[in-house]
Amino acid sequence: MGTSTFSQYTVVADISVVAITPEAPMDRTCLLGCGITTGYGAAVETAKVQPGDSVAIFGAGCVGLSVIQGALKQGAGKIIVVDVNGGKKEWAEKFGATEFINPNDLGKTTIQEKLVEITDGGCDFTFDCTGNVHVMRAALESCHKGWGTSIIIGVAAAGQEIATRPFQLVTGRVWKGCAFGGIKGRTQLPGLVDDYMTGKLKVDEFITHRKTLEDINLGFEAMKGGDCIRCVVNMREV
Repeated sequence: MGTSTFSQYTVVADISVVAITPEAPMDRTCLLGCGITTGYGAAVETAKVQPGDSVAIFGAGCVGLSVIQGALKQGAGKIIVVDVNGGKKEWAEKFGATEFINPNDLGKTTIQEKLVEITDGGCDFTFDCTGNVHVMRAALESCHKGWGTSIIIGVAAAGQEIATRPFQLVTGRVWKGCAFGGIKGRTQLPGLVDDYMTGKLKVDEFITHRKTLEDINLGFEAMKGGDCIRCVVNMREV
């Protein structure tokens, strides 16, 4: 994180380097450098989802789908994915979501109202994976009063601010931030690589596109198109 990853050679401090099993394919485990680890860890380490908990995930990109993996691993009861792109429903279900909601299909009902209704009072945990400050507020207000926790993962644009009514917090809801899923890179990342190698963690399934370094801009275009989960750029193929 915070390195020049679009260059073919990068100098970093030794503390920023993690040793993993040499058998791990780098063109796949590279995805564990942020997205997958961040989402998975948010559910497992930051939220510490418990068996039977109700979970709502806003945004079904790489990070959101990874939250599904983590929630599934923890035994969550309901895993609800929220996305305005209806095409993400298939992806959400593929990774283990129990329900998919497109807010654009709700008419005058807000997503908060819908989630409170179907979870009998609100979610135990919600995760914002969009970086949209309005969605962050909706995610908090979808939590159950008394104990519901909303985890902010998505990175908002510079200068953006979040806001909500104080009542949402004084009634027991928690708004919490999350960086790298709460995963400790030096000590825990090698274990995630091992989980991938033994089939316990999905990684390959996230790769929808592959490009050479020369075609890196085509990768950005695919990402903006909405049908790209992750594009791997081969830095050795110029």
